[in-house]
Amino acid sequence: MDRELALELVRATEAAAVSSAHWMGRGKKNEADDAATTAMRSMFDSIAMEGTVVIGEGELDEAPMLYIGEKLGTGEGPAVDIAVDPLEGTNIVAKGHNNAMTVIAAADRGSLLHAPDMYMEKIAVGKYARGKINLEDPIERTIDIIAKANDKRVHDVTVIVQERPRHQELIDRIRAKGARVKLFGDGDVEASIATCLPHTGIDLFIGTGGAPEGVIAAAGVKCLGGDMQARLVPQDEDEAERCREMGLTNPSQLLTHNDLVKGDDAIFAATGVTEGELLRGVKFLGGGLAETDSIVMRAKTGTVRFIKANHHLENKSHLFNK
Repeated sequence: MDRELALELVRATEAAAVSSAHWMGRGKKNEADDAATTAMRSMFDSIAMEGTVVIGEGELDEAPMLYIGEKLGTGEGPAVDIAVDPLEGTNIVAKGHNNAMTVIAAADRGSLLHAPDMYMEKIAVGKYARGKINLEDPIERTIDIIAKANDKRVHDVTVIVQERPRHQELIDRIRAKGARVKLFGDGDVEASIATCLPHTGIDLFIGTGGAPEGVIAAAGVKCLGGDMQARLVPQDEDEAERCREMGLTNPSQLLTHNDLVKGDDAIFAATGVTEGELLRGVKFLGGGLAETDSIVMRAKTGTVRFIKANHHLENKSHLFNK
């Protein structure tokens, strides 16, 4: 992939973030999602690449834009898989809560797992624990491994878990082991990536969530030198058959990081919509200015860029005219 692609992709997440931020706190999640999707789609049209959406807003009949299989870009440039979550946290934006962001992951054609829209068990860690985790290990053993890898006492290890009834037993076992639990509502892409950034204080992400988000997160974790494993969790025979159509003869097989994102290269770009631990939210400064906070990174080089940008909304009225 061309290195210029990374900066082009972050322009798309910025546009989506500003457009959806207009809907923050208005109680209208569908309108926020539509604004993000429309702006991101518009920016993709000018990017020099042969992109194919492998994780998007759904199938063609379900999503008028950014659907799975859609071709993106000018048709000239690198052939890449594109995984998008135009607005991770539609409910977050509607309610004005923290940790909503717009996200894109890209990798060479054929590199991203074409994960169906179903549940997935996931575990993610930072670089010091890379190669040492196993999703099949009991959580108590995993915490011991993480503590040793990160040179921490078990009582200082922080595990981030989505606050859902399905995770209550897991949460109870983590607490019984003596580790700290940090709960979050929505947005497990950011939670996964937080394990790879020391300033967050997060050592381990574990739990069951959306499979498409798992692949997007795996690209970000790869860029940061961390590790991730997963397992699809089909809820019925129809979902199991979808797994087999993907080439997984055993729908419940353990997926390594290289199964999720093949090869040594990937690009991850995200822009904050509301305030979060990883990124600040969009701020409308007055005078027709909006400020965004973004991260863009590439696995091949290990480069991580935090980008703060001011946008003159009147000069981008085709994107931000609300």
